Amino acid sequence: MEQQESRKKTALVTGASSGIGREMARYLAELQYDLILTARDTAKLQKLREEILRGNAAKGLDAREITLIPADLSREEECRRLYEEVHRCALFPTMVINNAGLGVYGAFADTDLDSDLNQIHVNVTAVHILTKLFLRDLLAAGEGTILNVGSSAGFLAGPMFSGYYASKNYVVRLSEAIHEELRHRNTKVTVSVLCPGPVETAFDRRAGVKQSMHGMDPAAVARAGIDGARKGKMVIVPGVTMKLGVFFGRLLGEHLMTRVTYTIQKRKAGKTENA
Repeated sequence: MEQQESRKKTALVTGASSGIGREMARYLAELQYDLILTARDTAKLQKLREEILRGNAAKGLDAREITLIPADLSREEECRRLYEEVHRCALFPTMVINNAGLGVYGAFADTDLDSDLNQIHVNVTAVHILTKLFLRDLLAAGEGTILNVGSSAGFLAGPMFSGYYASKNYVVRLSEAIHEELRHRNTKVTVSVLCPGPVETAFDRRAGVKQSMHGMDPAAVARAGIDGARKGKMVIVPGVTMKLGVFFGRLLGEHLMTRVTYTIQKRKAGKTENA
């Protein structure tokens, strides 16, 4: 059963300026949530706010309150500032979506250490901080939802994308554990994790991938994640193909799946002189 929030419906979305986060913001506005949007790029956030307001007006929907709080979530102090700024503005999100994330492609020995650490800060540290801080608020209120954006990579080891896969394993397992903890409490608060496969976004280009796989529509992924989280699901895997992939991956076992993953990820390097 969908959660019925007694408080004003307000959603915080990190990484909202592009990809899945942008589509989540649009969908939440259709669902009549007020929005708190954060990303590093202020100009893109402002453009998104204008698009959402125009879109809702064209559909005959009420205008939403949309608050922009630019932040660089690769820095711990910025994660804490985001949380404090939400409170300072007297905003009380009933749904928190930790969507911001990035990847670093390449063999572990060859990738830049600072880039690796930046990936960990955004994908792991920021998710941990914001989940903990906002979860305490939701528990105090007695209701609400946290949706962490993981990945199908969170069920596997990922040669050639090792740090990214490892970071998403953290997000998946952390979310599953908190979900079970909450199940044993007398609360309407839930934590869910969205685990899509490849999605048609700029993620691969930013990660340094030269040859991308065809991916799902980010709008469909966003809707599946939000709908699943509102129903209190623990793990949300959008798309029949990816659901089957996760299932058969478990049957094959870790050693074989790691070899398969290496072959798939190695192709993303594109043609090389030695190929």
